[in-house]
Amino acid sequence: MAVHRVGGATIRCMRWSQLHVPTLREDPAGADAVSHRLLLRAGFIRQLMAGHYALLPMAIRVRAKIIEIIREEMDAAGAQEFLMPTMQPAELWDKSGRWSAIGEEMFRLRDRRGADLALGMTHEEVFTEMAQELRSYRELPQTWYQFQTKFRDEPRPKSGLIRVREFTMKDAYSFDLDEAGLDASFQRQKQAYVRIFERLGIPAIPVEASSGIMGGGESVEFMCPTSAGEDLVLHCGCGYAANVEKATSRLASITDTDGALEEFATPGARTIEDLARDYGLPGERQIKTLVYVVESQLTLVLLRGDHALVEQKLIDTLKAGDIRPAQPEEILEALGALPGSLGAVGVTDLPVVADDALRGRFGMATGANRDDVHLRHVNVERDIRVGVWTDLREVTEGEPCPRCGSPLGVERTVEIGHIFKLGRKYTEALGVNVLGAGGERITPIMGCYGIGVERAMAAIVETHHDDAGIVWPLAVAPFTVAIAQLGDGPEVKKAAEEIYSALMGTPIKVILDDRNERPGVKFSDIELAGIPFRVTVSARGLAQNTAELTSRRDGTTEQVPISDVASRLGALLIA
Repeated sequence: MAVHRVGGATIRCMRWSQLHVPTLREDPAGADAVSHRLLLRAGFIRQLMAGHYALLPMAIRVRAKIIEIIREEMDAAGAQEFLMPTMQPAELWDKSGRWSAIGEEMFRLRDRRGADLALGMTHEEVFTEMAQELRSYRELPQTWYQFQTKFRDEPRPKSGLIRVREFTMKDAYSFDLDEAGLDASFQRQKQAYVRIFERLGIPAIPVEASSGIMGGGESVEFMCPTSAGEDLVLHCGCGYAANVEKATSRLASITDTDGALEEFATPGARTIEDLARDYGLPGERQIKTLVYVVESQLTLVLLRGDHALVEQKLIDTLKAGDIRPAQPEEILEALGALPGSLGAVGVTDLPVVADDALRGRFGMATGANRDDVHLRHVNVERDIRVGVWTDLREVTEGEPCPRCGSPLGVERTVEIGHIFKLGRKYTEALGVNVLGAGGERITPIMGCYGIGVERAMAAIVETHHDDAGIVWPLAVAPFTVAIAQLGDGPEVKKAAEEIYSALMGTPIKVILDDRNERPGVKFSDIELAGIPFRVTVSARGLAQNTAELTSRRDGTTEQVPISDVASRLGALLIA
């Protein structure tokens, strides 16, 4: 890495021979996602341990560009940048109730004085604590953001940078006087996110979503389609899109036949399929009874037999922090039967939560809470004491869109951004209030807005790659152009240096591949690294006083006079 003077400033010039880019010729074992495989092969990242990655010089350059784009849009939206400690006192999390509500996902430690601490997985409590110094309604609205390391003890880190235990997040928090103010802040952030992902080259889909452990009301996730994703999005051409944890659909009407409630023997029938096959009761005419332990309380959860439970919908409905399926022995003790013969008819001492698809249904079948016995002609609202009606079921591909009725499509995605309306959960818990115009005390209302920086990098690679490697969009590429110097003849070296010096005097980021390697190795590494343009300087080209200019995205090549390379690149970048 040499040092040049350009316009009075000292510029550190990038030469491949001096830059640490440990490329790999073969796909690494266990790298399942495209981004994981290519970022490892291109020498951008290395794994230290499960869920923890080192970012090497090439990745640092991409990360810095991603951060700068996010920062520009946050500043344009009126947000102010902070930097909060990542180590947080347990007392703040106790005040919000999340110290006990959040389970093993949080990294906890204790200092030498015995104080409980957390490595921040998010910063709602900390930013709300800083808001204690807001005094008057005149100071609102405020939107504060940071770029900070977050820690989450993921049970199954996977797919490289997509699911990790340590990562950089841009998290922002808005404080407003009222709901109308929060609506405006939320929309400003949503529009900023659309611009961010457009600039990053990520085809983000805004979808309705669950707020999860953050709590709050309206929630929108920005999802990037990729086969490496773990989230399913239901979408329609009319514009409807929702995460499977939030999606709904229209249900076809069903004509039920009433009758007197009666028991019937079902020896050996343990599943929905058994009853459908042996007793002529299709899943749509059965009541599936699941048993959960919710905050230490055994709870019955009812769905139509052919529908699956989305557990997050149950968590959101009950606002439960501690929830799990009940064990067979717990079920037997409470209901007198094992799974396969369970039902809620006559149950009065346990909470019952039912899916909306069961509302108004009759002529149904369910377990009688005696092994090998079921009930038929069940009228749900007559025979079952339902405490909570809600949407619990999983929507599947092809079901009618809730807005227009067209069949819903399903796409596998990864979350790259998430915005929430938090409400007053944190400001009330931490006692934040300001003086209103009439002298009254007002509790500000909050929003929360997050983007994972390294996950965004992975999402870009998932979207922009080919068989040869990464194809970075110009806005985030580690370098705009790589000069491939073929051979070490004096004329070749001189011409490569001339082009290099000419580009160093422009905003174009350039790296000179001056390694003593075969042309094929240089071309392969430059393509693998995804650098948008390659300038090839060779003895053959110099015979015509030209260099070869190649576009990484479409592979087009043109011969350009040596003296015109910088101006030609400038023209291509403007086009």
